[in-house]
Amino acid sequence: MTSLETAKLAAKAIDSKKGAGIKVIKVDAVTAMTDYFVIATGFSSTQVRALADEVEFRLKEAGETVSHIEGHKNDSWILLDYVDVVVHVFSEEAREYYDLDKLWADGEEIDISDVLIVEN
Repeated sequence: MTSLETAKLAAKAIDSKKGAGIKVIKVDAVTAMTDYFVIATGFSSTQVRALADEVEFRLKEAGETVSHIEGHKNDSWILLDYVDVVVHVFSEEAREYYDLDKLWADGEEIDISDVLIVEN
C-alpha cells in the first residue's frame, strides 16, 4: 500500500465515524519527517478516541501497523504515527489552538472527495 493509499484509508475511516474537517496534506516536499498528514476533528473526547481507534483498526486490517501513538490518555489530541503517514485527531478546541492546517499550509492539500461520504 502506498503512503497516499494509507492516508486516504485513514481519512475514510475517520469519515465513517463522522469525523469533521478531514484533510490530507502532502508534506514530503517541506519536511523529512513524513509524507502525509491526515488531520481531523472530533466533537467530544469520546469521539476523538473513537476516530483514532477506527483508524488503527482499519489500517491494521489493511496490513499497516502503527509505529507510535501519542495522546491516547489525552482527550483533545491523539497522534497515530505510521511513519510515512501521521494522523492527527483533535477536539475542536485543540485543532483551533494548534492550527496544523496553517502550520503546514506550504504542503499540498490532497483531494479526498473520492473516499468521503457525501451527505445530502
